[in-house]
Amino acid sequence: EVQLVESGGGLVQAGGTLRLSCTVSGITVDRYTICWFRQVSGKTREGVASITKSDGRIYYRNDVRGRFTISIDSAWNTVNLEMNNLKPEDTAVYFCAARPGWTQVTSGSYFHANEYNYWGQGTQVTVSS
Repeated sequence: EVQLVESGGGLVQAGGTLRLSCTVSGITVDRYTICWFRQVSGKTREGVASITKSDGRIYYRNDVRGRFTISIDSAWNTVNLEMNNLKPEDTAVYFCAARPGWTQVTSGSYFHANEYNYWGQGTQVTVSS
């Protein structure tokens, strides 16, 4: 069984830091693309950051570039998202998702939710002003 479990969400003041973790079982994160998505109720799910260990590709959405850092801890089969200088507009449920790293995306984007095979259930991040 493939499982992705997010942790590390919570309530933080604007300007603060949170570190999210996606602990994966059933697949090896080094062989997959792992992407963090976020979603506000009533709005579309949007890609935040993705990482593909096999080819070294990392992508960030413009709103988080320079503030967020995605990384893989191969030994623990975990993908982390360190979120610095958080802003109220970062408030959302954050999901991690996985897709095979050896296949090409068909949509042309690693931030297309339909490209991903496996999903966690999300962790809430709330940033207060």
